[in-house]
Amino acid sequence: MTNPVKDTVQKTTLPNGIRVVTESIDSVQSISLGIWVATGARYEEENRRGISHFLEHMLFKGTERRPTAKQIADEMDMVGGYLNAFTDKEYTCYYARTLSEHLPLAVDILTDMYQNSLFDVEETHRERKVVLEEIKRRDDDPDDLVHDIFAETIYPQHPLGLPVIGTTEVVGALEPQDLRDYMKLRYGPEAVIVSAAGNLEHQQVVDLVTASLGSLSGTNAQQEFIHPHIKMAAKQIYPRPTEQVNFCIGTMGYSQLDEDKYVLAIVDTVLGGSMGSRLFQEIREKRGLAYSVGSYAATHREGGYFVAYGGTSPDTYELCLDLVRQEFVSVRDKGITEGEMERAKNQFRGSIVMAQESMSSRMNRLGKSEVYFNRVIPLEEVLADINAVTQDDILRVAAKIFPSDPAQLTVASVGPFKKPRAARSKNGTAATRKGAPQEASGAAA
Repeated sequence: MTNPVKDTVQKTTLPNGIRVVTESIDSVQSISLGIWVATGARYEEENRRGISHFLEHMLFKGTERRPTAKQIADEMDMVGGYLNAFTDKEYTCYYARTLSEHLPLAVDILTDMYQNSLFDVEETHRERKVVLEEIKRRDDDPDDLVHDIFAETIYPQHPLGLPVIGTTEVVGALEPQDLRDYMKLRYGPEAVIVSAAGNLEHQQVVDLVTASLGSLSGTNAQQEFIHPHIKMAAKQIYPRPTEQVNFCIGTMGYSQLDEDKYVLAIVDTVLGGSMGSRLFQEIREKRGLAYSVGSYAATHREGGYFVAYGGTSPDTYELCLDLVRQEFVSVRDKGITEGEMERAKNQFRGSIVMAQESMSSRMNRLGKSEVYFNRVIPLEEVLADINAVTQDDILRVAAKIFPSDPAQLTVASVGPFKKPRAARSKNGTAATRKGAPQEASGAAA
C-alpha cells in the first residue's frame, strides 16, 4: 500500500535568517503561501496588548506601490486568488491562495505588504475603529467570549491568558509610529518563516523570497519564556442577558514540546472530539441538553490546558457541568475502552491524511512546525507517536490532569447570572469594573 502521508518537504535558510519551507505537490494546480512571524499576543507588553492583531489588519491597508487596500485586494481578485491573515498567541500568519502560475504575484504582494506598509494616519485611525468594533462583537458573542474568559481564569497573570484581540484602552490609543516601532522590534528576519505548499518548485520560491526579503533587517526581540501557572478550582462568571449559559470547564494540559500531548490528543478525541464522543453522546444525543458541546487541548510553547465546552439553558447548566465532571473522573479511574482507543487513533490518522488534500492545511503545518520546533516534523513521526499511545499512558496522563476532586476543575461561564453586588469603596463608589467577570456567586436567573 502506498504511503498516504509521504513528506516532500524542503527547507532553505537565507543569509539573513529567513526560513523558506515548501512542500511540492504536483497533482494539484494551486499553491498556498504564508509569511509567518514567530511573535503574537504572548509577547506584548501591557501597553501594547492587541498590537500584533492590529498590525495584522494594517498590513492590508496600502503600500508604496499599492497605496490603498482596494488595490491590494483587486490585484489578487483579478487572478482569482485569496488573501487573508490570522493572529494567535505565539505567531501571526499572512497568507495567499492562488493558482500555481500566480505564485510570483502572491510572493510580491505579501512581501510588499510585509516590508512597505504605509501606516497612513487616516487609515490607521479608520481601521482602529474597525478593530474596536471587532472587540465589541467578541464581547457580544458569548460562545466566543467564554473561551477568552477561561484562558484568563486558568492562566492568571500570564500573557498566554490574555485575549489576542487586545483591549479597547490599548487599541484605542495606538498610532502609526507604535506600529512601525513594534515591527522593527519583533518582525525581523529571524522571526520570519515563509511556508508554501502546492504545485511549486522549492528553488523558485527561494529565489522569489530572496529577491523580495533577502535584505530585510530588524530584530526578533524576545521576552523570557515563563511557564504559566495553572490556577485550579477557579470559577468566573460573566453576567450577560442571554438565553443560554455558555461554559468552559477544564484543567491543566501539555505544551507543544511535551510528548504527552499525543496522549492528551487521544483523551480529547474520546471525550469531545467527534459526534461519537462521550460528551456529545451523553449531553446532546441522550439528554438533549445542548446543541454545541465538545472539547479541545490548547498547547503552547510552555504549558497548556484541556477544556470541555458547551451551551445550555440556565436550569440545566449545573447538570451539564456535573456530566462533564463525571466523564473526566471516569477516564481518570477507568481509562478508555479498547474500542475507543482504536477509534480515536483511526480518527487522528484520518484527519491527518484528509488534511493533506488541502494545500492550506499543508502550508499551515509547515509554518507552525517551524515556529515551535525549527523543523518540520514528518507525518510518519506524528502517526507513530499516536499509534504508540497505550492504555497505561491514558491512565497515567488522566491521573495527572484530572483532579480526584472534580470541584478542583476550573470553570468559566457567560450567561444570565444574577450580578453580585459590587463592593463599595469608602467614598461610596462601585469598586468593581463594569462588565468584568465576577467570582462565581449566585445561580442563573
